[in-house]
Amino acid sequence: VQLQASGGGLVQPGGSLRLPCAASGSSGSINYMGWYRQAPGNQRELVASILKNGYTNYADSVKGRVTISRDNAKHTVYLQMNSLKPEDTAVHYCTVNTPRRAYWGQGTQVTVSS
Repeated sequence: VQLQASGGGLVQPGGSLRLPCAASGSSGSINYMGWYRQAPGNQRELVASILKNGYTNYADSVKGRVTISRDNAKHTVYLQMNSLKPEDTAVHYCTVNTPRRAYWGQGTQVTVSS
């Protein structure tokens, strides 16, 4: 499975970004899809995740500002981020799980700054 994430960039506080991540290869067996982030000096942490049945999970720090969704036909997961804050600045990574293992994308930088 290969993952291609995009959509990062520089945005002002209060702005929005949408991060898509497309899976290719043996992507038909994917159940779990998620987004993590890692800021300099910090550990990688969960932002949000979604199962194939639509069950979602969010970090407390992003609840109410972030929505995760997926298109199973396109094997793509989306992270819609609104009301962005400077503390959201981090490299964002998408990840998917198959019954065999987890896969990680290359990361996309999100910078929130005025």
